[in-house]
Amino acid sequence: MEHDEQKLKLGILGLSEGNGHPYSWSAIFNGYDPEAMRTCPFPVIPEYLGRQRFPDDSIAEATVTHIWTQERTISEHVARASRIPNVVDRYEDMIGQVDGILLARDDAENHLTMSEPFLRAGLPVYIDKPLALTRKEADRIYLRQKYDGQIFTCSALAFSKELMLTPEDRARLGSIGRIEGSTMKDWPKYSPHIIEPVLNIIGDQGAITDFHVSQSPAGMKTVEVAWETDLETSFSALGPHTRSIEIIVIGDRSLKRLVFADSFGAFKAALQAFIDGIQKRRPPISREFVMKVISIIEAGMTHE
Repeated sequence: MEHDEQKLKLGILGLSEGNGHPYSWSAIFNGYDPEAMRTCPFPVIPEYLGRQRFPDDSIAEATVTHIWTQERTISEHVARASRIPNVVDRYEDMIGQVDGILLARDDAENHLTMSEPFLRAGLPVYIDKPLALTRKEADRIYLRQKYDGQIFTCSALAFSKELMLTPEDRARLGSIGRIEGSTMKDWPKYSPHIIEPVLNIIGDQGAITDFHVSQSPAGMKTVEVAWETDLETSFSALGPHTRSIEIIVIGDRSLKRLVFADSFGAFKAALQAFIDGIQKRRPPISREFVMKVISIIEAGMTHE
């Protein structure tokens, strides 16, 4: 595959357990090799990639040129599947070769160590959610920035069209009094998928006034969050008991159920926002917003 010299060159880091982002994110830029992608250990990825049209549906302004994972054989498979020309044995070796970094791992405990060399080098870095599991650790990562906006971090579901309200939805709902979000799998890694879209929906509700955390013997966790405006929000991680991610918005006139469905669209929109931040100097999701998300994640881990 030829790589346009005018495109931004990106390096990608992976692979954390249960997280196939290096395959999918790279393919959104580079396209993919169908035969190699068929043996990707995440069958949902070739499934939704197969519904797209490449190169029409790719992000045109950048290409992933370098990859590192913890095992050379994994890196080489991702490289074949997602048409990445260079495999490196040390992720620091990407410095000087790329214009930006995709830290496509959701193991937050490694984010500081893995992002630090790139932040020190002045490269823009997209760090997969959650940035950190505590506000203290998030502050430590932000302190490594060489300039404001160097770090871009989010759940891609913050960009999911299915998890947004239209003006017509808001008119039908009336005054919103409560929102309930639920996600599959575990609280630390998956709660951002519902917290971020809900915070986008509610906007500024002042300060958080109370947390209440409950956990079932089966491992389902719910965090109730009360706001200064008296709005109530509820976030639940349901473990293995569901395959869906959804948000129920309850107004005084009606309710609306929002169900996440389009992984490709959400990933592409989030990655495009990162590229636009580099090329068009658009500010990333604010540090204040990210810290509010992390405060809810942290509450779910420390309040029982």
